[in-house]
Amino acid sequence: MSKEILIQFLGFESKASTREYSFLVRESSTEPREFKIAIAHQAFSEHRARFQDGPDICTLKLRRELTTSDNHPAESHFDITDSELDDYYRNHAAPIRSSFNRRPLDE
Repeated sequence: MSKEILIQFLGFESKASTREYSFLVRESSTEPREFKIAIAHQAFSEHRARFQDGPDICTLKLRRELTTSDNHPAESHFDITDSELDDYYRNHAAPIRSSFNRRPLDE
C-alpha cells in the first residue's frame, strides 16, 4: 500500500442481515474510491464482534485488500469472515489481569 493513501471512515448502515461500513480511499494519483465492508448481524448477536470494534475490523480488512492489490482491488465490497473475526480478537485481546495484583477493598 502506498504511503500517500488516506482511508476515511464515512459511517455505517444497518441492512437486513449485515452492518455495512463505508470508507473513502483517497490517493493523490486517482479519484477517491468508496468501499463497503459488511459484518453479519449474527457476529454481533453471538458476541464474536463488538459494535465499537466494527470500524477497526473493517479498516484492517480494507488495508489488507489494498496492500494485496497495489491499492486497486477489483472489488469495492467485502464481507468480514469468521476467520477474520477470530484473527482480530486473537491479536487485539485485552491482557488478562491477575487477581494477585489487586488490593483488598478495605485497605
